[in-house]
Amino acid sequence: MTITKINDKLSVMPQPETTDFHFLAKQGFATLINARPEGEEQSQPGTAAEEEAAQRADLIYAFVPVTVATITEADVRAFQRAMDESTGPVIAHCKSGTRALLLYVMGEVLDGRMRREDLNAFGLQHAIDMSAATNWLSTHYARRPVVKGFFDERTWSIQYVVSDPETGKCAIIDPVRDFDEKAGSTATKNADIILGYIRENKLTVEWILDTHPHADHFSAAQYLKEKTGASTAIGEKVVDVQILWKGIYNWPDFETNGSQWDKLFAHGDSFKIGSIDAKVMFSPGHTLASITYLIGDAAFVHDSLFMPDSGTARADFPGGDARMLWRSIQDILSLPDETRTFTGHDYQPAGRAPRWESNVGEQKQNNIHIAGMSEEKFLKLRHARDKTLPMPKLILHALQVNVRGGRLPEPEANGKRYLKFPLDALGGATW
Repeated sequence: MTITKINDKLSVMPQPETTDFHFLAKQGFATLINARPEGEEQSQPGTAAEEEAAQRADLIYAFVPVTVATITEADVRAFQRAMDESTGPVIAHCKSGTRALLLYVMGEVLDGRMRREDLNAFGLQHAIDMSAATNWLSTHYARRPVVKGFFDERTWSIQYVVSDPETGKCAIIDPVRDFDEKAGSTATKNADIILGYIRENKLTVEWILDTHPHADHFSAAQYLKEKTGASTAIGEKVVDVQILWKGIYNWPDFETNGSQWDKLFAHGDSFKIGSIDAKVMFSPGHTLASITYLIGDAAFVHDSLFMPDSGTARADFPGGDARMLWRSIQDILSLPDETRTFTGHDYQPAGRAPRWESNVGEQKQNNIHIAGMSEEKFLKLRHARDKTLPMPKLILHALQVNVRGGRLPEPEANGKRYLKFPLDALGGATW
């Protein structure tokens, strides 16, 4: 067993046997990080076996699976979180230990604790090739736009700040307003974290963008507009969603013209974030109004595509259509292979750390609902899967806020706000 000590907090190693875990615990390690994807080799123990063995050895277990070609900043930050949350020294492994160390040094450089020009010497010191980290960091710093993701654990949602490093202008995409359905409480914790990031990086918000009216969280678009003065926008087909839900909520006076946003985008519309060109693609299927924002080399696909190990989103909401979803996905996959794709949710299959960035080439090759699929096979899979899914627990709460651009209901005479909750309005009961 070869263990390479990097510092007092971190050591890395090749793939261990699960029988080694008690030994690792006796050596003083508190946390084991597995940076190896499931099924990479037949000989590896596998995530479930590793996690069970770690628990028996009283080790905290974290799963941050990466390949050298697909490492993203989300992976780097997940590795950092696992280290930060450890109560003692950390042992991290992949097949050889290299990827685990790459994740560490990338974070050190991103946070200014290590210089890029020192990486080669650092690698020589530990007999590990750092060229992949050097290449990744060069690409990362050269990218336009800069994309920062914010993961909300309660709703598995990812919110984004997309910025132009040349001008400091930015857009916020799909921000979350906090809601506790049991207490009926609202808060702006997620949105305020975003505002803190914007202040710290001296950014100016030009746009607050919704990809569609969300069924699983409240939108913070209106709150952020009040705080920043930025324009709000969504796809023009939101009016069809408004008409649909106006009937469900029995709102005779509700205006279904999209006037709750400052801008309604049509398919093919273009705009700018600072000096970066942006374009709108109509992507219906998950909802009637879903759109993709193509900003520089980054496509914000929200619920059309998840990460490759999660597949695609459901298409059985009111107004959803699986065939339309397939065709929207084909439009997205017609973009250049190197186009980065950013999803709106991540449900962490196999308990891995949250991830939200992929690219078109990886989606075509590895997405479990797309690779090797025909349209008819996809429809069969999507319909069968959707029948097993209950309605999102917040759909009836959230839509009455989100079809109004993120505005909460107006206070009534007693100063309190009230949600309207129609009974027997949707299928998908759990019994």
